[in-house]
Amino acid sequence: MSLNSERTPLLATVQVFPRRPRYRHSTLRRFCTVALSTTLLVAVALFLVPLSWLPHQDWNDGWDQGSQSGLQWSTPYPHKSWPASQGISFEELQKVLINTPKEAKAREWSEYYASGPHLAGKNLTQALWTRERWQQFGIPDSNIVSYDIYINYPLGHRLALLESNTTNTEGDVSRQKYDVRYECTLEEDVLGKDPTTGLDNRVPTFHGYSASGDVTAQYVFVNFGTYLDFEDLVKGNITLEGKIAIVKYGRGFRGLKVKRAQQLGMAGVVIYTDPQEDGEITEKNGYKPYPHGPARNPSSVQRGSVMFIDLAAGDPTTIGYPSKPGAPRQNTSDILPSIPSVPISYQDALPLLRSLNGYGPSASSFNEYWQGGGLDYRNVSYNVGPSPPSLKLRLVNQQEYVTTPLWNVIGIINGTLANEVVILGNHRDAWIAGGAGDPNSGSAALNELVRSFGVALEKGWKPLRTIVFGSWDGEEYSLIGSTEWVEEYLPWLSNAAVAYLNVDIGTTGPLFKAAASPVLHKTIYDATALVQSPNQSVSGQTVRDTWDGHIGNLGSGSDFTAFQDYAGVPSMNLQFSGAHDSPVYHYHSNYDSFHWMDTYGDKDWHYHTTITKIWALAAASLVESPIIPFSATTYAESLASYVKKVKDKASQVNFLDSRRRQVALHNLELAVGRLKNATLQFDHGASLLGEHIKHEDIPWWKWWQRVKLFLEVKKVNDGYKYLERQFLYEKGLDGRSWFKHVVYAPGRYTGYAGATFPGLIEAVEDKNGTAMEVSLYNLIECGRSFKADLIRRNGAISLKRGLTVQLLG
Repeated sequence: MSLNSERTPLLATVQVFPRRPRYRHSTLRRFCTVALSTTLLVAVALFLVPLSWLPHQDWNDGWDQGSQSGLQWSTPYPHKSWPASQGISFEELQKVLINTPKEAKAREWSEYYASGPHLAGKNLTQALWTRERWQQFGIPDSNIVSYDIYINYPLGHRLALLESNTTNTEGDVSRQKYDVRYECTLEEDVLGKDPTTGLDNRVPTFHGYSASGDVTAQYVFVNFGTYLDFEDLVKGNITLEGKIAIVKYGRGFRGLKVKRAQQLGMAGVVIYTDPQEDGEITEKNGYKPYPHGPARNPSSVQRGSVMFIDLAAGDPTTIGYPSKPGAPRQNTSDILPSIPSVPISYQDALPLLRSLNGYGPSASSFNEYWQGGGLDYRNVSYNVGPSPPSLKLRLVNQQEYVTTPLWNVIGIINGTLANEVVILGNHRDAWIAGGAGDPNSGSAALNELVRSFGVALEKGWKPLRTIVFGSWDGEEYSLIGSTEWVEEYLPWLSNAAVAYLNVDIGTTGPLFKAAASPVLHKTIYDATALVQSPNQSVSGQTVRDTWDGHIGNLGSGSDFTAFQDYAGVPSMNLQFSGAHDSPVYHYHSNYDSFHWMDTYGDKDWHYHTTITKIWALAAASLVESPIIPFSATTYAESLASYVKKVKDKASQVNFLDSRRRQVALHNLELAVGRLKNATLQFDHGASLLGEHIKHEDIPWWKWWQRVKLFLEVKKVNDGYKYLERQFLYEKGLDGRSWFKHVVYAPGRYTGYAGATFPGLIEAVEDKNGTAMEVSLYNLIECGRSFKADLIRRNGAISLKRGLTVQLLG
């Protein structure tokens, strides 16, 4: 055997035998592995693909919703109990909301809020207290949101009736000397029985956003100071320029009285409350004045804002954007008065009105809108004037304008659907040391409402939709707190808001009143049918049984304005108010006090808890119903009635003489009729889907059917949620562009009252054919945006197609 050497080959042939199989049937085993892996991958894909169709929830889309636990799309539908309520049943939730509010609690909250002054920008302690209460009630996500706002506070005022003590034969008025014939007190009497009327820090009588000034001039009685009242005076050749106006409160917003006087060249405005507005309960009819009886106290004065709310709401220096620190400030000359104004009592008005007796025509010589007057028994003949040159008024108004913080309190209960939100609000600020009616009967109700929802949370309830509570500041000046909040969070609200539910004055009497977007009418009817009425004539009557069922349109004057007219969020306003024979409510007066409420307004506090229950139940329905309980058909029917009003107005002012205008209005009428057909079909489909949800018990393992059902519900809810916003026109109304809604806006001559189809109505009133065409064009633009929205959103296609065709058609 030879040894290896360097010449030996490195490669050698090695005999290798086949490896012995480790397992039997290995080929079959490999096939099974591949098959099972493929099956698993297909199953995962089948589960994930439907999830990709679902809307991904963005908890922080424009508003800090607070921390959320778990994956946003860890289930293909809102929660495991869906479409049933989560934690407790909907019926149990309703019982909690009916049984929790207590009269003693409402009285406690009212007594706190009405115990001292809380002007806008001067009520931080109340904001902190409110936040603390809500947190104690089980709403830990309650915070203060502040804005830097431009407002005024009173420094001084004077109103004196001056009488010439010399005869100037040369006619040089500047050389005449005047004595004080009457010095107005401009104060409300301190009442021993009513503690807050004597507080050292009580708020003086003044007008918010009034102009500083010192003017001396003859004066004229201008009735209620409506646009038509001023027109009557102009037609009657009554000299207004350079004069001071004496005006009654009522029949329109006070700021628009000042605006029209300013437009006509008047020098100043004095506004008083005439007992004519008090119904049956007057001293003339033998009733004693407050505090000894239910009639008006003669020294009561109505404070209030005189900003021109027909043009915009919110901070007048930041119209269209929030008044945060450092925000640019706008000129206010178009939206704030340039002439001074003061509010006075009818006790102070008596000497001024009596001094006009015999001068100028009597109010009774004008039309029916000038008739009446509650001071005729006090030797007032309601002559128009003007006063003679020997009698003049000196009006002094000194105001300090500042930029100061205000404080909203915002509480949040996060729902499982972050992109569907229901908002409830009441303002907290008042003109006075008091405000037991306005706004704090609503504030007391809001606290009880929050407490009631807190009890439901404690019982394990988890809302389907997110709930936001707002305690607004600055409402009295110009709806500032709510408007700035809406302007700041507009993108989020445009995407998520379902509805806004407002209660301003919760109660001042026994009559239930409501105003709302038509889509919310059914919600109000359903809620009032569940709550027992405090004034039953037959045992067991509900509020719905004792109410006439009338639901008005929203105008302005409270915090729903920015939500509906600017953001297009369907809104409602609820309250109990006085009847013709109810004790007189002293609006914006020191006598809107806790003592008045405890003695005359709601002495058993039943109406406070009743408004709380209605408010809470309406909210619960909107929050928990799988399908948003709106009625698109009611909206279409309302539009049809508004078209009829336009036609009637056009006929009344002889504006249908043009064939082109007749055809245009007829086409609008036909379009709304076709719109109604579309909404009927949509509501019917939503109703069938709702019935299917109620009776369909889908087992857990058929999850894909539940996904499909949720997607169908999502489409319907998107159609309802965005319906109102389709009537927003980005450029706004002609001459007042802040108002974006082409169907609803405050009346340009009333302010408080709502106007429907405002652009069309105003064009008809002005007999302006061009403006009428512009308004119709705006409607068409809304229709085009509807079409764009149809492409952008995959939801409620049948409704959107119908509405688009009608508006474009």
